[in-house]
Amino acid sequence: MTTPRVTRCSFIPPWLAERVDGPERAARDDELRRERALRAGAPRPTPPSAEGVVAGPAWTVHDAESRTTLPGTPARSAGEPETGDVAVDEAASGIEATLQMFLDDLGRDSHDGAGAPVSLTVHYGSRYNNAFWDGTQLVFGDGDGRVFERFTKPVDVLAHEFSHAVVEHTAGLTYRGQSGALNESVADAFASCLKQRLLGQEAGEGDWLIGQGIFTPSVQARALRDMAAPGTAYDDPELGADPQVGHMDDYVETTADNGGVHLNSGIPNKAFQLAAVAIGGTSIAGAGRIWYDALVGGDVPAGASFATFAAATVAAAGDHAPAVRDAWDQVGIEVAAAPGETGETGEQPPPPVPAPQPAGRLRVERSGGFAGRTETAEVDLGEVDDPDLGQLVSEAVLRSATADVPPKPDMFVYTFTVEGQDPVRVPEHLLTASQAELARRLLRGGAADDWQA
Repeated sequence: MTTPRVTRCSFIPPWLAERVDGPERAARDDELRRERALRAGAPRPTPPSAEGVVAGPAWTVHDAESRTTLPGTPARSAGEPETGDVAVDEAASGIEATLQMFLDDLGRDSHDGAGAPVSLTVHYGSRYNNAFWDGTQLVFGDGDGRVFERFTKPVDVLAHEFSHAVVEHTAGLTYRGQSGALNESVADAFASCLKQRLLGQEAGEGDWLIGQGIFTPSVQARALRDMAAPGTAYDDPELGADPQVGHMDDYVETTADNGGVHLNSGIPNKAFQLAAVAIGGTSIAGAGRIWYDALVGGDVPAGASFATFAAATVAAAGDHAPAVRDAWDQVGIEVAAAPGETGETGEQPPPPVPAPQPAGRLRVERSGGFAGRTETAEVDLGEVDDPDLGQLVSEAVLRSATADVPPKPDMFVYTFTVEGQDPVRVPEHLLTASQAELARRLLRGGAADDWQA
């Protein structure tokens, strides 16, 4: 008998071989799945003037108590004192600071621009290595304590997830390919703006690190990403080197991680950092304001390419247009297309439904997440001693076809592939019970422990 073989994804070096954490152990209930799947992108609002904005929006931090039912138990709301729960209080301080920055510097009242209450959840899942915006909630795991600390620890992680909500309510950038990488990059840009704002720094003084402190001390890392020098944030014997790229010459073509949204976001990240430093002053008042005006200006379609978004920022830059144009040029993006071009659609047809014939090799891949990591496992279906395997694979993969629902920012995406069949890709929040169980068995905590092949 053999044990399922874990393989690496082809586009990233050795760190993919080490499976850091396990798949989410429970699928969401059907009602929550339908609600998120059917959630449509809101129309682009007109940003309110600062004069029309009064008190900040309400917010509530919930405690999931290591479960995956959202939102969890209310733990602290706006105006209430600290609770003594570190994650709860970090989330509370982070959301207050983030809301204040968007209000003061951009005249935006909450993520929807109309003062919507903000709901946050901490202590999500057990040793859960992720944070995400699911269209309703900002959600944060506690980390596994081995590789990752709690995801509320760096305040820029919270600002990053909130910024995904802002993107959803403005340009609505599709979370795939270049538009998805732009979605990630805009979130990193505003996250870095918040960090510098809290430190009282101008753009030239910032360290431009994203997720500083998210790794445990045992990991050789400065942060998760470096906007000023993509690909240099960490280099660890276990995790390998930071695989993010910072120039179009190195653009990564892949189907993992929603088309490499976390890898290729280093390219627009570097452009933002260059523009912010060239413009001078605070990042939020300079490049941040320009990027925001591009988002709400109507010239950025949901499937925007890097070139389309770059053109929109140059158009919104006014006297700073030369500096912004030069920043994009330095990362290999020439601003030539007129604002408003269609760009990439980012849309893909739904996967076909293959015939239920469980044979050959089965491959399970989980990619994405806030860290942009990918883990894979393979097993030969003919060599696994499990009488229920055929039925499980048929239910989870061969009889499954998911609607073309756009993935949610920073949530995981699972890909199930049976040899000879087209892959089935499923966003985390749409996993069926069979798919969640299949992923649990193959990936960390499941492959070697649950299957004796």
